[in-house]
Amino acid sequence: MSLAHQPSMWDVAEKASLTPLSGRLTRHVLSRGAWVDHLPGWVEGSDAVLDVLLGDIGWRADRRQMYDREVAVPRLLRWYGGGEHLPHPTLTDARHALDAHYRPELGEPFVTAGMCLYRDGRDSVAWHGDRIGRSRTQDTMVAIVSFGSPRALMLRPVGGGGSLRFTVGHGDLVVMGGSCQRTWEHCIPKTAKGVGPRVSVQYRPRGVA
Repeated sequence: MSLAHQPSMWDVAEKASLTPLSGRLTRHVLSRGAWVDHLPGWVEGSDAVLDVLLGDIGWRADRRQMYDREVAVPRLLRWYGGGEHLPHPTLTDARHALDAHYRPELGEPFVTAGMCLYRDGRDSVAWHGDRIGRSRTQDTMVAIVSFGSPRALMLRPVGGGGSLRFTVGHGDLVVMGGSCQRTWEHCIPKTAKGVGPRVSVQYRPRGVA
C-alpha cells in the first residue's frame, strides 16, 4: 500500500511513546448515562506508528448489502483478536495503559483491536453505535486512538439532538463509556478537504463489537 501522509509539525518525536493518562483526560458527561473522555496527543511520535499501519498488515476491503444492492465499505478494515500480536509495540503498550487506568471503572480488560483506514476525505463511517454483543444491553467502553491526518469524530443522541465534535488524529485518544454505545451514535463524515490517511484503532472488551 502506498498512501502519502503529511507528518504533524507538532508531533516531532522520532520514537513513539505514551504520555500519562492520569490527571490529563477531560471527561465530557453526556445525557442518559453516557460520557466521553478526550486526550489530544496521547501518543507522541505517532507518525512512527502510522508508517507501520499504512504497510501490509492485512487490510481488507469489505462490501455490504445496502437495500437492493451491494456496495463497497468506504474504508479498509483490520481486526485483531485477543490472541494476535499487534503490528507496533506502542499499540500493545496503549492497551496495557488503558487497562491499568480504566479497569477499576470498566471491571475487565480491553481485549480486541479493530482498525479502520480512512484513505482520504471520501472514506467515512455513517452514524452508528457499537451495539453488537454485550454493548446492546450493558454499559461498556470503546477506546479509540487516532493516527494520521485529523478528521471529525461526531457524536449525537439516539433519536436526534445537538451533536458533539472532536477533531482526532496524530495520537489523540477518545474513550466512549457508560451507556454511550446504546444511547448515542458516532460517525466520521466525508470531507471535501484535501486530507491524508487516518487510521483509527478501537480497543474493546471481549464480546463488544
